[in-house]
Amino acid sequence: MKREKLYKIGEVMEYSGLSRQTIHNYTMANLISEARRTPSGHRLYDESVFDRLEKIKVLQSKNYTLLQIRRLLEKEG
Repeated sequence: MKREKLYKIGEVMEYSGLSRQTIHNYTMANLISEARRTPSGHRLYDESVFDRLEKIKVLQSKNYTLLQIRRLLEKEG
């Protein structure tokens, strides 16, 4: 059984180029979600977060609001 790689927020920041605050805001707005938390409460994100963040960046570049982006992503499933 292959263990899934989980990423701490610092790694997500490093790979995505986004700030901690932006990632936090996206999490609070239900644009992205953590896969789980560490025993001390730190968020851990799975691989899928990177595709999701790219979609959000593209939609923002087209002047969609975060609410509009959330609705589009919800339709996608």
